[in-house]
Amino acid sequence: AALGWDELQRAVAECTACALARTRTQTVFGVGDRRARWMFVGEAPGAEEDAKGEPFVGQAGRLLDNMLASIGLSRSGQGDRSVYIANVLKCRPPGNRNPEPGEVALCEPFLRRQVELVNPRVIVVMGRFAVQCLLNTDASIASLRGRVHEIEVAGRRVPAVVTYHPAYLLRNLADKAKSWADLCLAREVYERAAAAA
Repeated sequence: AALGWDELQRAVAECTACALARTRTQTVFGVGDRRARWMFVGEAPGAEEDAKGEPFVGQAGRLLDNMLASIGLSRSGQGDRSVYIANVLKCRPPGNRNPEPGEVALCEPFLRRQVELVNPRVIVVMGRFAVQCLLNTDASIASLRGRVHEIEVAGRRVPAVVTYHPAYLLRNLADKAKSWADLCLAREVYERAAAAA
């Protein structure tokens, strides 16, 4: 809870708390502006992320980049255009299987500390496992979309918007319009937070 960025990244890189440490190529810490106003949280690295050590670099990552661009954001953006992207799990589950509850529980403190350090104005939570971790609920994505949630971060309540994971959208093209609506909602939430700051 007290670790700074460098110590936290080192702790993630050296982590052997679960069996994923034995099958990973490397850990996937996060990417983007560490003082970003926006934070996007996904589920777990895939094969390409495991190889490169960066979240969302495969086909789902290209879709995420397009989603970011659609609301004026980018991985290399500054100020109001800046984002930080992280996953719940920092290691790839073998065969890209779903994260197991024990793995999520062990990795969650790393993610929570990343959220505290970034201190974003809005968090976009992508996919079921990210939702379960950050919102502490088993409710479906469909039932959580379209409204603003809050995540407790170091004594402060940060607004959060739930949407589908980009990998899901690649398989379910009809839901892309729903994700666009979610991004528009997140943009409204951000603009309200920025105006109040």
